[in-house]
Amino acid sequence: MRYQPIDPNLFIQNRKKLVAHLRPNSLVVLQANDLMPKNADGTMPFVQNSDLFYLSGIDQEETILLLYPDAPREEWKEILFIKETNAHLVIWEGHKYTKEVASSISGIATVHWTHQFNQIFHTLMGLVHQIYLGTNKHPRAHSPIATRERRFISWCQDHYPLHQYARVAPIMQQLRGIKDEIEIAFIQEACNITEAGFRSVIPMVRPGLMEYEIEALFSYAFLRRGSKGFAYAPIVASGANSCVLHYIHNDKPCPAGELLLVDVGAEYANYSADVTRVIPIDGKFTTRQRKVYNAVLRILKAAQALLRPGLSFASYHKAVGEWVEAELVALNLIDATAIKNQSKEVPAYRKYFMHGISHHLGLSTHDLGDTHGLILPNMVLTIEPGIYIKEEKIGIRLENNVVVRTDGVQNLTENIPIEAEAIEALMAKG
Repeated sequence: MRYQPIDPNLFIQNRKKLVAHLRPNSLVVLQANDLMPKNADGTMPFVQNSDLFYLSGIDQEETILLLYPDAPREEWKEILFIKETNAHLVIWEGHKYTKEVASSISGIATVHWTHQFNQIFHTLMGLVHQIYLGTNKHPRAHSPIATRERRFISWCQDHYPLHQYARVAPIMQQLRGIKDEIEIAFIQEACNITEAGFRSVIPMVRPGLMEYEIEALFSYAFLRRGSKGFAYAPIVASGANSCVLHYIHNDKPCPAGELLLVDVGAEYANYSADVTRVIPIDGKFTTRQRKVYNAVLRILKAAQALLRPGLSFASYHKAVGEWVEAELVALNLIDATAIKNQSKEVPAYRKYFMHGISHHLGLSTHDLGDTHGLILPNMVLTIEPGIYIKEEKIGIRLENNVVVRTDGVQNLTENIPIEAEAIEALMAKG
């Protein structure tokens, strides 16, 4: 195992939190993600359904979690179904979970093989009033593929059309937005691995180096420290590419005199870091680059100081918009006329700052959690202001990962250099 074992009490408590939100005599069923095919006989790296992992800690395909808290028999209250191994699988893929190991990881006493699911499920469906099923309802999710969850929903409604159905997604959205201290420790470790990557790679940047060479150096830095690699597709964007928000080609040389935007994060135990830094490829910021850089840094610091429990996301976004507007005026990018003529829906600053300031971070890089209500303790958020001036080939985004605490914020990325002088000093070590 690449990471330290997770205390099963985390998953036990997570299940208790979910059960507290269920209606009486309800059944919850969550399916593992598919092992997705590539071309020929290849498959993509397996990524577990994060809701199922949150509730069980099981990181294997063909897993099913069943929760029936009001079950008349104790062994039916929590049931885990895992893929049964055999000699052929052991030869080709290595060992899969045994029932004993799956029980130890999850804290679930009753473990069956996946092929036994239909029979047990049919018995329980004769007793329950309502069934909660999993769906990916992230606001930015788009999946044209009939996932294992969606196939199960269709099968279930076809075989049991008169049962009441409900979505578990709204409950998970609420629960996963507030992190346990064990989860925060894993996110911190992902940030620590990311820090090690920045400290080892930044001094090696120089004009002419290919973006993909920098990506490779980060990959090495992450993998050798127990990470499975990047938590998301890495962005290594030099020159004009720094103004492309989700640039992932990483196939251009780093031009002298310009900037390199690096948006990368390590994964650790399925938890994500998400960090962005910008460096001058020559080792020294120009006067204009430094002015824009420091403007973005001031916005980040102000946003970080503002974050506190009880603040509404709406108020937070409004304040950030006002700071961005003021900095753009100071940089002579917008003027009073542009502000006067702006619409409420598309303020003038959106020309240079097009994305949101924060998102939840956890088992997914863009994790589940409320972004419309109030900011609450133990939310883990990114703070990522940016200013993108396409005509000047200056794209600057700075991103920290923080935990909202009762008395302010805990910066999980505080040891990753961010001041312009610290970036230059780190580059000088190369």
